[in-house]
Amino acid sequence: MAVINRGFGARRRESTPELPPGQYLTQDFPVLSAGPTPNIHPGEWRFTVTGSTGERTSWNWDEMLALGVEEVHTDIHCVTRWSKLGTTWRGVPVERFLDGIGDAGDHIMASSSGGYTTNMPLEDLVDGRAWIAFEFDGAPLEAEHGGPARLLVPHLYFWKSAKWVNGLTFMDGDSPGFWEQNGYHLYGDPWREQRYWD
Repeated sequence: MAVINRGFGARRRESTPELPPGQYLTQDFPVLSAGPTPNIHPGEWRFTVTGSTGERTSWNWDEMLALGVEEVHTDIHCVTRWSKLGTTWRGVPVERFLDGIGDAGDHIMASSSGGYTTNMPLEDLVDGRAWIAFEFDGAPLEAEHGGPARLLVPHLYFWKSAKWVNGLTFMDGDSPGFWEQNGYHLYGDPWREQRYWD
């Protein structure tokens, strides 16, 4: 039986056992944002990695592409309980931006246009676990879904895959980002239902 939730069709987890606990399967791609949608042209986009002592390294769009693009097939899970299985993306592995960064840290704060931030351990962004994604389903990533580029960290709830990403900052130790300061879990593992602070 179909369940209608916030304007999109979904199926309960019982009929789709590969979903994390408490999730519903959708064929749509719901749009959830904390503020207005920025409209950023790829030619204006820059991405900056900042070390824990403040040193900065930046890339423009063409320099990002030159780092090497991968195709990614993965499931995504939103904290608002929808999941979308078998999605296809293209992007650059995050670890390629981190090569040669001398003074680092054990955690990262991702930042986006509009002031949004989200935190995660460094280990969740390397070894083929995260990308700066710019295409979805064979087309340029639409602005409403975070285009021209968003962070893609599919093994965590999707708020960690920050839309309109423009930088990563190393931190010595963890610190909450925007949603984490407003009650969302510091880590956000969908298989452990880490949605909110206890």
